[in-house]
Amino acid sequence: MPDTYHLPALILTVLLLPAFFHLYWRSRDLRPLLWFLGFLFAAFRLLQNYTLGWWDGSDALAHPWFAAAGQAAAQISAALLLASFSPRKFRLGRMRILYAIAFAIPLVIYAILLFGVYGGGLPVGLPFLIFPVLGALSLFVGCFWGYSRANMPTWLGLGLCIVLGGAGLWICVTLGRDWPLVFVECALHATTAMLVFYAFRRFSLGTLLTGLGFVAWSLGIAQALPVVVANPGLHVNLVRIDLMGSVVAALGLILLALEDELEIKRDAEEREHRARKELEAYTFLTLSRRRVEEFDQQATQICESVVTNSRFSGVTLILLHGSGSFRVAGSAGLDEATANALEALVARIPVAGFLAPGSGTPAVQHSQTLVLDLEPWLLPGDDLIRLGLTTVLATPLYGRSATEGVLFLTGDREPDVPIRADDLFPVEMLAARIQSARSQTIMLEKLIDAEKFAGLGQMANNVTRQLNNPLTVILGYASLLEETEELHPQAQRAVEAILTEARHMRSTLESLSRMSRSQSEHLAAISITELLTDMEQLHRSEFVHRSIDFRLQIAPSLPRVLGNPQQVRQALLYCLHYAMDAVEKQDAAGEKTVRMEAIAEEGRVKIVISHTGQGFLHPARAFDPFIPTQAEGETSGLGLNLCATILRDNNGRASAVNCEPRGAAIILELQAA
Repeated sequence: MPDTYHLPALILTVLLLPAFFHLYWRSRDLRPLLWFLGFLFAAFRLLQNYTLGWWDGSDALAHPWFAAAGQAAAQISAALLLASFSPRKFRLGRMRILYAIAFAIPLVIYAILLFGVYGGGLPVGLPFLIFPVLGALSLFVGCFWGYSRANMPTWLGLGLCIVLGGAGLWICVTLGRDWPLVFVECALHATTAMLVFYAFRRFSLGTLLTGLGFVAWSLGIAQALPVVVANPGLHVNLVRIDLMGSVVAALGLILLALEDELEIKRDAEEREHRARKELEAYTFLTLSRRRVEEFDQQATQICESVVTNSRFSGVTLILLHGSGSFRVAGSAGLDEATANALEALVARIPVAGFLAPGSGTPAVQHSQTLVLDLEPWLLPGDDLIRLGLTTVLATPLYGRSATEGVLFLTGDREPDVPIRADDLFPVEMLAARIQSARSQTIMLEKLIDAEKFAGLGQMANNVTRQLNNPLTVILGYASLLEETEELHPQAQRAVEAILTEARHMRSTLESLSRMSRSQSEHLAAISITELLTDMEQLHRSEFVHRSIDFRLQIAPSLPRVLGNPQQVRQALLYCLHYAMDAVEKQDAAGEKTVRMEAIAEEGRVKIVISHTGQGFLHPARAFDPFIPTQAEGETSGLGLNLCATILRDNNGRASAVNCEPRGAAIILELQAA
């Protein structure tokens, strides 16, 4: 064959090799590497048809091993180019090997035996069977390759393997020589042309050029047709089409790579635009509130905004409540069964160490959102197992010392598209804003309460000073009257009553004075014995007025506790008032008893305020604000919620239980000093 038909194709192919290597160097992806290697072997194959001085590579008889190398290079090139669109692998020990390599090995052996050993002609007799066996081995690997969920449907891949494999074996038996190898090379190029459209799934100039190039490259087998053999002009044109087809395919692949880069750039711009719009939508959420319960009530609105603007169709906002446990504050995009199952599961999640930094697998590299496995908290027969929701994406709300909330993201609207950082960044920014706004709201609420109680303390201090002076006069004159000898016995008893009540009033004023003293924000050692005794003296008359039997029991040698005295007193006062209100709402015939006990237990002081009134409807949620605590729908308002918050701020905890046969108890635990 004249060199002029092959030299342009060889030159153009060699010139395009640096472009393929540059594509691989930029992306470090397998596909451009296979393109580079495929056309490198194709260029070597073209050398077989080029004459350089005394060297005539097209003479297979003079250079059999060079002819064998050329045919082997052609098979490797075709297999690698096909593998670039179907890079399926199988495991061999610890290694993962491309099916293309295993597919090409029998064909390479075929070429070496045919040209290098037998000089270009098939042997007769028993050695001839080696070639059909090698073809069958290659076909066997090809069937597994087609069955391994390649880019085309399995049935189509297996069908092509069976049909083309049968045709190849028939050509091996009937035509012989190198025609089976030519047929396999052309069949691989034709299959590659089909895979181009399956892999890229678009109709563009790049796919069109690549597909047409591989189709033209696969026409080499037509040279074996009798009509082509009898027509030299048609034969020459087929050779030209075959050679230029490889060049067109190479140009089409480079154009495909450029189209991919443009597509990636457009996709990145679109994603950036979507993330910017999502961030803008979240900025319209007004998160500033005066009270924590008002802030938590807008959780559903926050979730609906995330569902509307993000790629996730289901969102649940979980927050840490004053009771020291997680609660579902709001959700959107979830059916009732899923929402109820999540609410039950969240109550079982421990606060300590939950979603600590570095404790989970990031959903995306360098992302704060973690892939959270819910199975550790699932119960046998849990509805979430039935619903298939055992893993969620969790965006934590980090506080100063622990995780104070989390956004559960479920229902990916684009399951076929991998989640990227820009999909999660707006939600993570919203989570940070939610945590910041909620922390600010908690601080504002504490400031308001502190100012309120500071005013009450100042008023109590003023009242104490105003009453101390006349009380001193009363005690003085009553003492003088008590020393008078001429007093009638009835008058003497009256004077003693005046002195007793005046001294009781002074004791009350002293307790009130201690309560009104300004307290430091730092934790101090508090005497629980003194604190409870003062409260008993201050409220004894109120218990008598309400006909409530009040019982105080303090363990001997009770250690002091660490806390803010004014805040701890405030928490005890809330619990005491709740117990008094609870016993007053019961039937008139029932026993009205309030008990306050303090004991030391394992380095902590436990204070139990119990009553004989109606028990809690849901003890686990007794400290939630505005949650019905009784069957009649009565709520504790914010009192018990603030009590739990105070205990948590003072390194303690609050819990509630129901007593048998009736009644309830609030348990406050503080760390011993």
